Amino acid sequence: MNNREENLSDFEYRKTGEGKVLLYWKGKLIKTLSGTAAAQFLDKMEQADLESARLLIAKATGNFKRGNERHSPSSD
Repeated sequence: MNNREENLSDFEYRKTGEGKVLLYWKGKLIKTLSGTAAAQFLDKMEQADLESARLLIAKATGNFKRGNERHSPSSD
């Protein structure tokens, strides 16, 4: 993982040897991109600044949170 990936807040991505991209949120695998979707994602990430990179990953992961997640009192 490089410094850029460390600064993406709760999001993280990793490229595999097979050309897939694994998208993580808080250390949990959320989505796997492959083929042209993975290639397009990586191309956009190369050009993106930090805030745009966060947004790209969030959009690529889709709507995986539904609003019913519980929050611990310490996270408020």
